Amino acid sequence: MKELHTDKIAEELNVSPWQVIATARLFEEGATVPFISRYRKEVTGALDEVAVTAIRDRIAQLGELDARKETILSSLEKQGVLSDELRSKINETDAMSVLEDIYLPFRPKKKTRASVAREKGLEPLALLLFEQDAATDPADTATAFISEDKGVSSADEALAGAKDIIAEWVNENQDARSKMRDFFMQHGEYVSSVIKGKEEEGSKFKDYFDWREKVKDSPSHRILAMRRGEKEGALSLTVVPSEEDAISILSAMFVKGSSKSSILVEEAVRDSYKRLLSSSMETETRLASKKKADTDAINIFAMNLKQLLLAPPLGEKRIMAIDPGFRTGCKVVCLSAQGDLLNNVTIFPHSGENSRKEAGVKITSLCKSFNIEAIAIGNGTASRETEAFIRELNLPQHILTIIVDESGASVYSASDTAREEFPDFDVTVRGSISIGRRLSDPLAELVKIDPKSIGVGQYQHDVDQKALRQSLDDVVISCVNAVGVEVNTASVQLLNYVSGLGPQLAKNIVLYREKNGPFPSREDLKKVPRLGAKAFEQAAGFLRIRESDNPLDASAVHPESYHVVKTMAGDLGCEVIDLIRDQGLRSSIVPERYLSDTVGILTVNDIIQELAKPGRDPRETFEQISFSDGVTELKDIRLGMTLTGVVTNLTAFGAFVDIGVHCDGLVHVSQITDRFIKNPAEVLKIRQKVSVTVLEVDYERKRISLSMINKDKSKDNKNKSDKVKPAVSKNKPENTPKKTTPSPFNNAFAKAMERKK
Repeated sequence: MKELHTDKIAEELNVSPWQVIATARLFEEGATVPFISRYRKEVTGALDEVAVTAIRDRIAQLGELDARKETILSSLEKQGVLSDELRSKINETDAMSVLEDIYLPFRPKKKTRASVAREKGLEPLALLLFEQDAATDPADTATAFISEDKGVSSADEALAGAKDIIAEWVNENQDARSKMRDFFMQHGEYVSSVIKGKEEEGSKFKDYFDWREKVKDSPSHRILAMRRGEKEGALSLTVVPSEEDAISILSAMFVKGSSKSSILVEEAVRDSYKRLLSSSMETETRLASKKKADTDAINIFAMNLKQLLLAPPLGEKRIMAIDPGFRTGCKVVCLSAQGDLLNNVTIFPHSGENSRKEAGVKITSLCKSFNIEAIAIGNGTASRETEAFIRELNLPQHILTIIVDESGASVYSASDTAREEFPDFDVTVRGSISIGRRLSDPLAELVKIDPKSIGVGQYQHDVDQKALRQSLDDVVISCVNAVGVEVNTASVQLLNYVSGLGPQLAKNIVLYREKNGPFPSREDLKKVPRLGAKAFEQAAGFLRIRESDNPLDASAVHPESYHVVKTMAGDLGCEVIDLIRDQGLRSSIVPERYLSDTVGILTVNDIIQELAKPGRDPRETFEQISFSDGVTELKDIRLGMTLTGVVTNLTAFGAFVDIGVHCDGLVHVSQITDRFIKNPAEVLKIRQKVSVTVLEVDYERKRISLSMINKDKSKDNKNKSDKVKPAVSKNKPENTPKKTTPSPFNNAFAKAMERKK
């Protein structure tokens, strides 16, 4: 790694240069982010996953910069214009935009107005004008450049060509481009308007039919929304600063005095901005703001995904899973504590009294036959009705009934993975199995689904897909390795995300396990085809074998440190298992006694902590969340109601909350708390239980506006709700409430719903 890059990365990330060098060296040796942050703390100075990942990404970005430099240097060398000064200038550049500005005057171009003028021999005239000598008379000087052979028929034509050349000089001037770039970012405005005739078709972008906002103040979701409207042909979108202010900045750079030549240079500067610089800077500004918007949106997605993947597991319980439905019935499966399918059936509890009784008998019988400990009900159509049906059965109290977010279950059920796991069953059975398994262990099941199908993103299809994939993969890898994987039961998909493995080794592990039976120890992993020393080093600490004779195989202690634990046990005259069981023995360990050239104090302390809770799961304890009784459909909601809900998605503008009526409500960021917060994630997380108050309801469009602010501050809304009476309509069932009066908050909600989509 170049010294320049080392220092730059260290300064940017607020770490020491030696930490950057050490981390880069580990990456070069094939180490992964989880392995480096967990098992190489002494080497990196205890850098966490965030810092290690940032170093990796910055190294890659600067690598792209280096590659571009090499391409440019090669081009300049072929052109015969590469001076030592120019080479030095390029090598010292650490920003892609600056690099491209340096190269711009030398970049091979198609025919331009300036190149045509040069072919006519007008560059010397341009140089004379650019000097802006008061003694120079442009008209007289230009007559010397009239030439029928070169296509210059008059002095005016010669001057026009000279101005074209000056305009190109202004456009290609590095300082001018730098100032214009800053000017556009600081003072440019997004201006959005509806395309004539697209008002109805683009109604979902109505907020942006006549909109302008400074680029620097425009949040991610609005930038992405306007760009989507433009892409769909509903909006016209531009970035414009004050034209006169921009030209004034350029004129101050290039125009000297008020001579006749200066007047022509002023005209060339104006032309340069209008014809060349403005469009170039608009493109750059749009790209830069889009990149930032992408980063913000991806960060929100990654944060939500991490919270969802690390949701508390119910654990190894015998589960009945129900994918609810009205007309097509409810698909029911019974799963073993390990998630194996034991039975499946379809019941029709919502198709008449006889069918309901028959369904009740069937559910009761299955619960008894398979010793069911929990019932998972998907939160789709008929979920609350099915939950009510189950509760009517008076099943044993120890059987939990839990509504489970089924987002992505249909994607899994139709996937190659599902077909491989359950080739003899249709998509409805596979979907129900997925619902049950994600209650038992959300992480193990959700890794089988493309993260973009889980439903916790914001404009996920509009952002840079390569960057999104990298970020989401990092999140899944982080979560899987933080929790650890039981190698004797894990799926190929789960093993795929373990540090050092990947698709082929994951498949080889499962094939070996199927052929030879469970792995007796971590050491036996070395028998797996193609799982060499490097892969074992990277993966072993994250793989668990609970039934191993060596208790450390079920822990996060890396096999390379087993000798340390054995020495500890030997010094205390006990066995390793005694260190795990006896806190008194552990407290008598003197960490400094076990330091060596390869084992530092950070590693020893990690080992002692791990012995206290070997293989501990970092996820929180499972908490059952029940929705408010008597509110199962949208028509049951009234203004001012206080309801129990669960956070399903966090965005920059608010939180979506499931309150059990088949459509999520929105808690706008301004309604989350009575203090100012910039981001909902400051106080909320995915799957968090919350209490919300209903502010607005749009029954026709199925939109609910909610508040989490103290109930006392919502009394006015509650008092108003007492006056709301249900309306009777020929088109609506009796007692269906009428649509509330539109309000600014309703408009904000409508906008937010479109963003979520």
